[in-house]
This record gives sequence, C-alpha cells and structure tokens, in this order.
Amino acid sequence: MRVDLAGFAREGTLGDHAGLMRLVERADELGFGGIWFNEFHFKRRSIPYPSTLLLGAEVLARTRHLRFGTSILVLPLYHPLLLAEQIAQLDFQSGGRIDVGIGRGTEPATFDALGVSRDHAHQRFTEALRIMIDAWTGQRCSATSGPWHFSDIAVGPPPVQKPHPPIYVAGVSEETVDIAASNGFPLLLSLEPNEARQLPVFHAALERHGGLRDPLAASSLSRYTVIAATRAKALEQVEDLLERLNARRAERAIARGANPPPPRDRASMLSDFTIAGTPDDCHAQLCALSQRTGAESIRCLFSANGLISNDAALAGMELFANEVLPRFRQEDSTPKRSESAERKPALQGEN
Repeated sequence: MRVDLAGFAREGTLGDHAGLMRLVERADELGFGGIWFNEFHFKRRSIPYPSTLLLGAEVLARTRHLRFGTSILVLPLYHPLLLAEQIAQLDFQSGGRIDVGIGRGTEPATFDALGVSRDHAHQRFTEALRIMIDAWTGQRCSATSGPWHFSDIAVGPPPVQKPHPPIYVAGVSEETVDIAASNGFPLLLSLEPNEARQLPVFHAALERHGGLRDPLAASSLSRYTVIAATRAKALEQVEDLLERLNARRAERAIARGANPPPPRDRASMLSDFTIAGTPDDCHAQLCALSQRTGAESIRCLFSANGLISNDAALAGMELFANEVLPRFRQEDSTPKRSESAERKPALQGEN
C-alpha cells in the first residue's frame, strides 16, 4: 500500500512556512510516499498557497524521495499549454516525482472572478486534458476547435515520467468519472463526503470501458488519521477532533446561508472517515479499507485540514512511520501467490 500525506496548509491562518517545510523534509526522511496540496484561490486570510505548483517547486527541491501531488488543478481555469509546460518542468526538476490531480472545480466565485463561464467547464476540462496529454506525448500539438486555438506548438521539456506524469481525476459526476475510466486514470477520492458516492459510478464506468481494474487499485483514498500508543488515547483524540469537525461543518453551512448539518457521531466518524487507534489498529483498518474498496493508496490527514496542530500531526506521523509503514513495505515485498488471489472483487456499493 502507498501511504501519502494530505491536509496541511489548507485551513486556518497563514501559519509558519519554515515550519511546514521542516515537516515536509521529515516526511521525506520517514518514508512516506508523497504529499498532496489543495488549490484554492482568492482566499487572502486563510490559504497561504493558492498556487500548488509554486509550492511544489520548493517541496521537491527540499526532498529526495517524497512525491508531490496536486489535489487538484482546476483545468478550466488554465491555458493548457502553459500548465503542461509548468508540470513538465517540475517533472524534469524533480527527476519524475510529480503526481497530477485534476478536476473541473467546485468554487463558483473563482470562475466568476476570472470571467470563466461555469457552463463551459466540462468542455474546457476535456479539451485541456487532451491538449496536455498531446503536449507531453508528442513532438508538437494543435487545437483547431473549442476554447483554445493554436497550431504546431512544441511544449517542453519532455516529461521524465513516461508517457507523462501520473494523472488522477477528482470528480463525482458520471461524465467526469467516465473520462477517468475511459483513459485508465485512477480517481483522487474525496473525504468530505467520502468515496461512497464515487466508487459505484467508477465501477459502472469501468464496466462500460471493458472492466479495467488497474486504475481502481491506483486510486487514492483519504482518511483522517489518529494514531496513539493506546487505543484509549487515540479515541480521546478522536472525540476532540469530532467536536472541532462538527463545529467547522456548522460554520461552513451558515456561511453558505444553509442550515447546519446534523452533528456527525462517533460511530460514523470511525467507520467512514477515520483511521484511528494503536499501530496494530491502524494497520488492520487500512488493510480492511483496501480490501473493501480495491484501492491500494491512501492520503492520511494527520492534521485534519488544520484542526490538529502540525506538531501533534508530526508526532502521529513519526509513530505511524515507525510502526505501520514497515509492515506495508514487508507485505509489498512478499510475492503474491497468484494473480487471482491479488485481485479484489468488484465493489457493488458502500455503506
């Protein structure tokens, strides 16, 4: 199983950039697979890193093994030639350590601020994706219809990762998930709400396109992660996190002019949104989650999108790296008995 990190520097105050970079360097030393950062624009007081690619340049320069992921780049907001060029440069600079999470976007205010019609988001998304792949895999690319028009443009440098950097698709709608399935791209599965509504749509799309299973295995799940030396201590931390999470969900609903949602209870938190407990508990829960969903990659939110301090999150990362990651490495190095034993049954639904 690939274990990545996510949720840092998304919410709250601008924070300490030097401290975040120290955490990134430690994550590299601890052996985590990658770290993902979200893209949000025009939030002056709460989001210090609106450009994930600028942040990625420093993260990749400070690390040797850790991969950097975008979760997500909102393709309709960009000219695809410039975006393909920037990603190719980062892939070259890092020796092939960038993962490209893409999506159509869900923030109407950003589209409005940039004068991009939301009615054209799907068209811009699909055409931008085509152009970027052509730019990475061919000598030159052209566009004769749609939002962008150009002819015989070369984009470089050539990506280190062939045929192009890994692409992950974030989406819920049938049309967006279908794009992932038809191209064999894995999904970047959400947490709030969790993957329950995405996976059945993905399964149906994969069946329509020949029943591929490889992109399902590479798809990345997401969970709050609370680990402690004892189960009682971990559950105490979950209760504190749940209280803060319910308060934040209510605040967001009120800010949108909606009624606060019903508070999430502990049972739901533990079953659907959180990996929690001792190292043994966390290992068992992650294995069960992978077996149930078919996904073999997870993004752990040790900081819970800013609800847990980076210092506390780092302590959890240290324990997880020392006690859980070695088990996955050992399991990954153990030869599989057969191809049929490795395959997981197709998911029919989620609780």
